[in-house]
Amino acid sequence: MTTYTDKGAKPKSGKFLSFDHLTFYVGNAKQAASYYTTRMGFEPLGYQGLETGNRQFAKHAVRQNKIVFVFVSSYNPDDYEHGQHLMKHGDGVKDVAFEVEDIDAIFKMSKDRGATVLRELWEESDEYGSVRFATIKTYGDTTHTFVDRSKYRGAFLPGFKPLGKDVLLEKLPPAKLDFIDHVVGNQPDLQMESVAAWYERILQFHRFWSVDDSQIHTEYSALRSIVMANYEETVKMPINEPAKGKKKSQIQEYVEYYGGAGVQHIALNTKDIITAIRNLRARGMEFLTIPDSYYEILTENLKHSRTKIKEDMKVLKELNILIDYDENGYLLQIFTKNMQDRPTVFLEVIQRHNHNGFGAGNFKSLFTAIEIEQARRGNL
Repeated sequence: MTTYTDKGAKPKSGKFLSFDHLTFYVGNAKQAASYYTTRMGFEPLGYQGLETGNRQFAKHAVRQNKIVFVFVSSYNPDDYEHGQHLMKHGDGVKDVAFEVEDIDAIFKMSKDRGATVLRELWEESDEYGSVRFATIKTYGDTTHTFVDRSKYRGAFLPGFKPLGKDVLLEKLPPAKLDFIDHVVGNQPDLQMESVAAWYERILQFHRFWSVDDSQIHTEYSALRSIVMANYEETVKMPINEPAKGKKKSQIQEYVEYYGGAGVQHIALNTKDIITAIRNLRARGMEFLTIPDSYYEILTENLKHSRTKIKEDMKVLKELNILIDYDENGYLLQIFTKNMQDRPTVFLEVIQRHNHNGFGAGNFKSLFTAIEIEQARRGNL
């Protein structure tokens, strides 16, 4: 792996603060929101639909601490944009929104640098204040929306009706997920570099971390990845592409079933991954299974390392939690199975102990686990 230290020049104005929310286009927003609240520990946040005056879309927003997902489905059977997205991609992430400071400067910069603008600056208001937005196109059919909520004090966004507590959800164990750590975008072969360059040029992001197929491969498949980050490194966007192997890689499988480039997985950060995964399993979440040999090899390697893992290795093995480490610290991570029928979007749960990598040491084990699932689907 390679870590980059040159951030480039600090933008003179405008700042990316964090991920604001992710918008999913789905066939049934109500049911998708219910799945994420019951299985993943989110809480109902807000609703837009016929009852609130939105005659075009049903929108269900859910939240867990600083993580907000919005599920959108169309009322209109002739809605071309939403319908075509759904037909081509299945349920998936349409928009990755960033909370920004000085939206005018960021939007002007992106336009001046050649961004494809899908919607110029606009404002929405209610009794809690106003929020300003602008939307541009990124890879595939995915978009980025800039969000300036500095003059808003509501729960989420104007137009969303607050939803009450769900008594059933209060009886389930908490998932303890805190914020979006990173959002991974898969690209067709040989398109990663151009997408990374787009983030450098349009958003003034810099290269934070990368690996190539000489480092990340199994007997059958391989990948290349570049992680792009904003200047403050509060927003990280890994960009993946497949590399040639004996058989079809999981990146290529994604591209084929998604119909092109798109968001492959969303990593959710936690301070207590053991409790989080125990509780998520109790809620019915399914995770990839890791071979026992992984932990035998890891335990032996750690004997020769200065890194000390605080957690009980037996518990990590029991829960199938992966470990990656270097001389500075370590991270713990685990991946869900696909969140929908198509083998496309999945989630990651990650805990960091002074380690800013992305699990390069685990990629081979992860690929092996995914290849087992691919073989079951007849796609390896």
